[in-house]
Amino acid sequence: MKQIQAGVLNVAYRDIGPADGPTVVLLHGFPYDIHTYDSVADLITAAGCRCIIPYLRGYGGTRFISADTPRSGEQAALGADLLALMDALNIPQAVLAGYDWGGRAACVVSALWPGRVSGLISCEPGYNIQDIAHSANPTEPEAEQRLWYQYYLHGARGYAGLQANRDAFCKLLWKLWSPAWEFTDQTFAATAQSFQNPDFVDVVTHSYRHRFGLVDGDPQYAAIQRKLADQPCISVPTVILAGASDGVTPVQEERQALRRFTGPVRRSILEGVGHNVPQEAPAEFARAALSLVRE
Repeated sequence: MKQIQAGVLNVAYRDIGPADGPTVVLLHGFPYDIHTYDSVADLITAAGCRCIIPYLRGYGGTRFISADTPRSGEQAALGADLLALMDALNIPQAVLAGYDWGGRAACVVSALWPGRVSGLISCEPGYNIQDIAHSANPTEPEAEQRLWYQYYLHGARGYAGLQANRDAFCKLLWKLWSPAWEFTDQTFAATAQSFQNPDFVDVVTHSYRHRFGLVDGDPQYAAIQRKLADQPCISVPTVILAGASDGVTPVQEERQALRRFTGPVRRSILEGVGHNVPQEAPAEFARAALSLVRE
């Protein structure tokens, strides 16, 4: 494990594979961590690539440099963190690969700084930039039910519940979101250590409140968020991976899934795979990453 100062964070990350190989940045989601990519990284580095696998803000060994920095989980902050990490590591361009929060960070950088991105892997919903202005619009009841955990975290009860029961809460989400994935207690425990980060609860609850317009963002990211409010298109070569058994983000209709991609894009639906695509289907995820490296 390495550490580097990048923007407002001291980022903990893995750096594996040949230093002179094409770079692939692998970004985890909530509530997961870098262990998501253990098998994926082995496959990618065996093909001659360098893998950078950071803990996102609020997870694992990543820490805020200043106690005064807001513990924001907003999408603009995640994108800024990724760009700052690439700058700190002197990575001019890379394949960005992620899902959930990590996919959002990758989409933000791909949309706003496409020159830094040689390819994008984003799991369903593919275009993972939040439309906060319309977040209060209700959707069908089944979708509302799937978002119960977000609504729970909007209030003080959810904050206290996550603080007191973070492992049990996150393990429940693993089970609900990946019903066919038979992970072991040991697999979960390896990741659950990351939830003990002192900023985990603050960052997570802020994320799920900000995306519904319930709290303000960090002012230093306001300019980025204004650009994201326009729902910018993504022009870089993209692979979208959709888990057919995803319990929180069901497979979309094709036209909806691709509507904000203006560059070359292809989409694969993975049967029997849930929300945590790289850990459930590492071979497919690695193949997608390597296909972008070779393009």
